[in-house]
Amino acid sequence: MYGKPHWCVFSVVALATAFGGGVAPASAETVEERVQVCAGCHGENGKPVDRTIPTIWGQQQGYLYIQLRDFKRGDRQNDVMQPLASMMTRDDMLAIAEYFSKKPWPDLGQPAASKEVANRALRANSSVGCTGCHLDQFQGDGTVPRLAGMSREYLTKTIADFRSRARGNNPGMSDLMLATAPDDLAALTEYLAGR
Repeated sequence: MYGKPHWCVFSVVALATAFGGGVAPASAETVEERVQVCAGCHGENGKPVDRTIPTIWGQQQGYLYIQLRDFKRGDRQNDVMQPLASMMTRDDMLAIAEYFSKKPWPDLGQPAASKEVANRALRANSSVGCTGCHLDQFQGDGTVPRLAGMSREYLTKTIADFRSRARGNNPGMSDLMLATAPDDLAALTEYLAGR
């Protein structure tokens, strides 16, 4: 179910056409036209078609830019995003990040965590210090991502990738995730998804 969807592979070809290999726009002239291909994976209405794919509508602009840059440089690995980002110029990445940051954050319809899970998550936050960077409501700021309302599946996958160091573009997060008890991480995931 969570293999590489055919529409995401198609997106690589479509974006190559839109960005013209990062040299000049081949067919898409505006950022609105260029980002249409993103909906193939990230969703027409901001709700990703696969819940292990991140929500990018309403995400922090600086964070979106850094992730695109890291995909382009190979610091963050992904079979779909690396080829896409490799075709983008810095200006392309900045424009895309700005475009999606101005979209409304979608409601993924995830239930709120139970009181018991929420209390465990808040205790874990007290020791881990998530809100030190992601802020009190887990909304993020600048280059720090919003976590509140992200899909449970994406949060779980991201934590696992940091713990295994498969996601290598933020070694400090890997260290923090490895130092946190799995049950606390599970509670945080459920709590954040339901916010």
